[in-house]
Amino acid sequence: MGFAYPSEEHNALPKEWVATYTRRGLMIKDPVIQWVYANDGAARWSEIEDTDSHGVLALARNHGLNYGAAISLCEDQRSGQRSYGSFARSDREFTDCELADLSSRLMHLHIERRPPENLTKAELEALKMVKDGLLMKEVANLLGVTEGAVKQRLKSAKSKLGAKTGTHAATRATTFGLI
Repeated sequence: MGFAYPSEEHNALPKEWVATYTRRGLMIKDPVIQWVYANDGAARWSEIEDTDSHGVLALARNHGLNYGAAISLCEDQRSGQRSYGSFARSDREFTDCELADLSSRLMHLHIERRPPENLTKAELEALKMVKDGLLMKEVANLLGVTEGAVKQRLKSAKSKLGAKTGTHAATRATTFGLI
């Protein structure tokens, strides 16, 4: 899930396939990846196979990944945040019901992990300074506020970002592209 790089990834593919895929730099040639970045919805690999000029899906079959599905969703085109999944099996095509279930699960994960939209300018400003390595006293001095005010901004930002520390909040805000 993410834009140019994933903010979260779950990979349960065979290790040999992952090694081959990585070693040969197949991501930029993969018609499934090209499809998920160009579309929203679900498609079986067999529906996009005709765009596989580098034979990536044929190589996948050598590792038992005979049938697959791609699911992609991007609820806000402005942010560019996209969640997608590529699912594979050896025995048969995915059914319409299975595609709907996988789509629903992916949407749930996407919604659960979307960045908060309610961070204030002051909270983002404090987080940026924490990210830059400034101490609480330095942040307060630069903003012209008390350390207590900075602590309150960070406490509020941590809550909104689901973070445990100010540094964790700054990292999450950076991952979401907020600072």
